[in-house]
Formats: sequence, C-alpha cells, structure tokens
Amino acid sequence: MHGIFTNLIGYTAAVVGTLIMLPQVIKSFRTKRTGDLSMLTLIIYIINCSLWTVYGLLLSAAPIVFSNVVGLAIVVTQLVLKLKYDS
Repeated sequence: MHGIFTNLIGYTAAVVGTLIMLPQVIKSFRTKRTGDLSMLTLIIYIINCSLWTVYGLLLSAAPIVFSNVVGLAIVVTQLVLKLKYDS
C-alpha cells in the first residue's frame, strides 16, 4: 500500500509540474508573441529537466523520469516558439 500511495503522489506531482509551462506555450502559439519571455529562464529550465531526467533514470524512478521528459518536450517547444516569434 505504501508503494502505491508514494507512486500516486509522484505521478500527481509529475502532472502538476509538467503543466507549469503549458499555458505559456499555448499563449505563445496563439499570439505568436514571445518577446517578454526570458531566454535564460528557458535554458535553465531545459538544464533542470535534463538533470532531473538523468537522476530519475539513475534511481529507476518512473514519476521523475515521466514528468521531466514531458516537461523537457514542453520547454523545448517553448524555446522553438521563442526563436521563431521573438521580436
């Protein structure tokens, strides 16, 4: 039971953590404006997700790997939008 509860908390945190950047990506895609987004923040977020992914792989911790791989995909999408639409 303890393992199931721990995984439930982990996956819930993964979903919430993954959704952090999603509203910004949607807004950037719709408005085609990204001038106010910090490039440094995006790069730091990419590094963060990459490190957490490696850490999760080393621990065989699926919730950590899942959330950070998805988070990495979202932030890379935001980076591409920034490079495309930055004014």
